[in-house]
Amino acid sequence: MTDSLGVGEQALMWGVVKPIVATLSMPLALATLLVWSAGGVWLLGRRRLGRILVTLGLLLVFVCSWTPVANRLLKPLEWSYPPVWDPRAYPDVAAVAVLGGGWSSDLVAPASIRLSEASSLRLLEGLRLIEALPEARLLVSGASRDPTRLPVALGYAEAARALGVDAERILVLDTPVDTAQEAYAVRKVLGKGGRLFLVTSASHMRRAVRHFELAGLEPIPAPTGFNTGGVRRHTLSYWLPSAGSLRKTERAIYEYLGLLALEVKLDYRGHP
Repeated sequence: MTDSLGVGEQALMWGVVKPIVATLSMPLALATLLVWSAGGVWLLGRRRLGRILVTLGLLLVFVCSWTPVANRLLKPLEWSYPPVWDPRAYPDVAAVAVLGGGWSSDLVAPASIRLSEASSLRLLEGLRLIEALPEARLLVSGASRDPTRLPVALGYAEAARALGVDAERILVLDTPVDTAQEAYAVRKVLGKGGRLFLVTSASHMRRAVRHFELAGLEPIPAPTGFNTGGVRRHTLSYWLPSAGSLRKTERAIYEYLGLLALEVKLDYRGHP
């Protein structure tokens, strides 16, 4: 059946399936389904099974909110590539690409305030890199899936100009809605084989590098926004479940699913 689908239909299918699978794979969503199922079987008189399902749901939330588990899942992703210490060691880099993230486009405030924490860290790292490479261009990327909202790429550009970057050095890529599209948008600018610093969150870097390499580019990973590596284990907070650790687990699951989806897509179609 899928062999008969056109490229546009396949893209639409992937666009629908991916967010559904990602959402239902998150710990809180799975725990909620377990609790709902427990309520259903309880009403049917299967009380022992209901208690088991509730226990599994609570245990799932506890384990995924526990720092040792969250760090163990996220750390291999975040430290796939080290930070860039000296950008001047790469004098032949043509551009610095800052991948899209979140921002509040409707907030009445300067762009630097409207950027999310992850986006702010990405832009900050991008500005550090181009400061050391005066000939490199700053490519800011990211569209909005909601047509009523402004693309984050425009927010990046506005914030960069406010922080002193010459507008002529900034190129806005405001149409890509995912990492694959960002990679091909950058290739359109730099050409195949273009060498660039690739700036994104550390947890996202492995998947981003894969996309950019598949697009025929030569990305130099410049990860930022690390959440693992500096945790003190001899503290009470390390051993207690927390919302922060749950977010780490969710981030790790999301990225592992993204990597898996990319490989499945490559096996199926032969290209991203």
